[in-house]
Amino acid sequence: MIKNKVLVVGGAGYIGSHMVKTLANRGFVPVVLDNLSTGHAESARFGQLVVGDLADQALLDQLFSEHEFSAVMHFAAASLVGESMEHPAKYYRNNVCNTLNLLDAMVQHGVKDFIFSSTAAIFGEPQYTPIDEAHPKHPINPYGASKLMIERILEDYAAAYGLNSVSLRYFNACGADPEGDLGELHDPETHLIPLVLQAASGRSESIKIFGSDYPTPDGTCVRDYIHIMDLCQAHHKALEKLLDKSLSGALAYNLGNGNGFSVNEVNETAGDVVSKDGRSITVDKAERRPGDPAVLVADAKAATEMLNWQPEYKSLEVMVEHAWAWELRQR
Repeated sequence: MIKNKVLVVGGAGYIGSHMVKTLANRGFVPVVLDNLSTGHAESARFGQLVVGDLADQALLDQLFSEHEFSAVMHFAAASLVGESMEHPAKYYRNNVCNTLNLLDAMVQHGVKDFIFSSTAAIFGEPQYTPIDEAHPKHPINPYGASKLMIERILEDYAAAYGLNSVSLRYFNACGADPEGDLGELHDPETHLIPLVLQAASGRSESIKIFGSDYPTPDGTCVRDYIHIMDLCQAHHKALEKLLDKSLSGALAYNLGNGNGFSVNEVNETAGDVVSKDGRSITVDKAERRPGDPAVLVADAKAATEMLNWQPEYKSLEVMVEHAWAWELRQR
């Protein structure tokens, strides 16, 4: 059987590396392109790693000439909201201009299927929850704006060049590979669950709760956490449907667990998990941060129906347990 070769851009990062392992386990041959600015070479060990940047058009042409790719998966965005406000040029150059280089290489070399790592940040302030695909899209930061621009570009590339794509909009990716091979290695870390667990492991002194007076059951922000392996399964389902031609055009789906967990619930669950190892978590209260909506929860029914996908790891405790096992390996 001829295996499908897939280019995974950003495959040395958190989500990309888990995707590379998933592809390898599903009989695909992943080739990773990553500039290692935020990724880690050892995380890409389940595929062939090419160190390089999407700004290097000659390298892209070489890659596509040397390999017969069935599809491309793109995870190589700059993704820090605060940084995007301070340095918008970086976000438009990397997330938009460099993605155009990638798409143009695909068109030039006749590669027709593309999976795009998008974000719930394209929606901006929620007008209602849970958020479905029809929700108005008014991003409030350059990061979200850059992702929405690519989604719109993909619609035009589908119409003009026959490039088929699925954009998958994440809410809060979390957890780690249940087998312990991979996990979050961000520097700086900005995600709640690993920050809480770093406070438990001793890598930081405490975790801050920003605001306790939101209009939610316990006063803290509510977010939709989805396990990293469930994200990867959705990408795999989308890829298979593009390759077998049961999906075409430029499509976009929201990915979430469908449940909201508050900051307090995350802290309490993490406390229960780490207490089994004799650890505890110090929590400090702080003022609200500007731009934090009270509730962000996905309506993922479209992905469930169109991709034949269901989250497997819906328990917050399991998500935290997997992340904690990974955190313990980092000490």
